[in-house]
Amino acid sequence: MTAFNRRSALKTLGAGSLAGLGLGLGRTAAAQGKVKWRMQALWDGGTTPQKFEAAFVKRVAELTGGQFEIELFSAGQLVPANQAFDAVRGGAFQLMKTFDGYEAGKIPSFAFTSTIPFGFTESDQYEAWFYELGGLDLARKAYAPAGLFYIAPTVYGAEPIHSKVPLKTVADFNGKKGRFVGLASAVMGALGVAVTPLATADVYSALDKGVIDIADRGDLTANLEAGLGEVAKYIIQPGPHQPTTATSYVANQAAYKALPDTHKAALAVAAREVSSSLRQHILVADGKAIDAFKAQGVEVSSLDPADVAQARKKVVEVWRKATKGDALATQILDSQVAFMEKLGLIA
Repeated sequence: MTAFNRRSALKTLGAGSLAGLGLGLGRTAAAQGKVKWRMQALWDGGTTPQKFEAAFVKRVAELTGGQFEIELFSAGQLVPANQAFDAVRGGAFQLMKTFDGYEAGKIPSFAFTSTIPFGFTESDQYEAWFYELGGLDLARKAYAPAGLFYIAPTVYGAEPIHSKVPLKTVADFNGKKGRFVGLASAVMGALGVAVTPLATADVYSALDKGVIDIADRGDLTANLEAGLGEVAKYIIQPGPHQPTTATSYVANQAAYKALPDTHKAALAVAAREVSSSLRQHILVADGKAIDAFKAQGVEVSSLDPADVAQARKKVVEVWRKATKGDALATQILDSQVAFMEKLGLIA
């Protein structure tokens, strides 16, 4: 993972300085009257990612002079996590933090706005696609028919694979039972994994009971907090199934359109700040988590980059199949593949 350049964020947003923008938003918003929203996040209360969502809603309030108040709820507090999409669409609450890949079975484009297995190797590459190459607009087009508005991604680095058995090469995945979601399910299935799309909360017990051999769950710190070192003694980091990750802020479309421009800008600025600050936090926290896992007797290793690059050539066809012939999904993938070619990731 590479460090995020905040100046590029300000350039993209067209702001002279974040402080100046914040003052301008606050003065204008005060004349609009207070807006109150509710937001359900992906994370359990007290976890590190949830603390960054708390920072997000606090920053939105700051940027609007206290005129845009978002009440934050942790995963499942308002509705079960798998019902958040429909709940926000129906107006039960206005905003969610989600992982697009959960809905990729229904909307093929979401397979590519969440993570690309064996794809972009650095977070800045993926974030550049969103902000510099039209990815934001394409994600918004994908959400629009559902009555939802894609605000912005939170882009961070690789998530690990936790395993009960050692994995030295991509070929070693063949014949294993694993938990993966989104496009990773199809890619890992093509590599011979018997995939089970378990809920995040079920990963620990599934590994413990031998229902699965390997699992994608979350970042290293979150997985350490969840106790995966007790039930899986091997880690592959970076996990090729999710070399870089994007979760997303998604709002009810009607509620978003009703916002004054100041509040829309506050959401964009706060989201971009969280994306960089969480990534930088994870960059440091990963090292601490790896040390803690090793202290538990967990072996941490990585796959040969040449082996991963060779597999990338093979999974391009899996990516293509995941578009399901959908025009927008194909447009998104074509854009990403073209960028990967320029980056030298695909020959």
